[in-house]
Amino acid sequence: MERTSTTRLQVGEWLVDPALGEIRRNGEALRLESRTMRLLLCLAEKAGEVVSQDRLLAEVWPGVVVTPDSVYQAITSLRRTLGDDPRNPGYIATVPRLGYRLIAPVRVAMEEGAGPAAQESALPKTSIATPVVTAPAAGRWVERRRLAAGLAGIAAIAVIGAMEFRRGANVGRTAPPRSVAVLPFLDLTTQEMTEEYFADGMTEELINRLASNPALRVPSPTASFYYKGKQVPPARIGEALGVQYLVDGSVRKSGSMLRISARLVRAGDGYVLWSDSFSRSEGDRLKVQEEIASSVSAALDASIR
Repeated sequence: MERTSTTRLQVGEWLVDPALGEIRRNGEALRLESRTMRLLLCLAEKAGEVVSQDRLLAEVWPGVVVTPDSVYQAITSLRRTLGDDPRNPGYIATVPRLGYRLIAPVRVAMEEGAGPAAQESALPKTSIATPVVTAPAAGRWVERRRLAAGLAGIAAIAVIGAMEFRRGANVGRTAPPRSVAVLPFLDLTTQEMTEEYFADGMTEELINRLASNPALRVPSPTASFYYKGKQVPPARIGEALGVQYLVDGSVRKSGSMLRISARLVRAGDGYVLWSDSFSRSEGDRLKVQEEIASSVSAALDASIR
């Protein structure tokens, strides 16, 4: 599929806007780091085909020496942003020992008011596009669309009803005293956010460490990463996730040294109860993540009451 850096794409449910560096769905807009956007566009260019790790390294990290682990972490981050489940993927499928494949339908997103001829010519050959409806089939197609719209309306009513029921059930209920959510750590290295994948890995490792403590209730990474890049008051996050404490932090890099800061915040009033910083030589990044997650976990266990 031919594309430019400004071509807007519809990838599954998401509208991908490279010019703005963001993806949008149902009124929700999420900004993507530049390399994450390049990764998504690289996969979309070969939608339905297997893209090798070597190709991804060459196109997403041109002129930068990185390891295949960077591809894995980047794919993991992109899946999380798209709301994809690697065990039952709807967007990115892993092809063992070969690479990755974008399995969601892809098409060029049309500007409002574009005519039928322009829409048809703009559809990429690899996309899964809406078929052209001929006159004899038009009646059946309209009926199907009406039926689909009716079913969608029923589903929406059911979802709203479930949300209202849950909201009513939560009235007067307080979170257990030993509950904590780990929010995505921030990459504060450079504008390019070159350590974003390390920060995401740090977040997941800390969630895993805390979740292994049977005395703590810890929301899943999917729930926590929903708040990545969002400015939401601690009290609202605590209420939404059903926790009394929040952990957040940041990653900085200077030369070959990584500095990871973490803090414990009481969700109800936003007060910081504990904070600390950890410096490590870059070295084996997975080992650094494990060491710091272990130190933070031990400190938090002593601080949460």
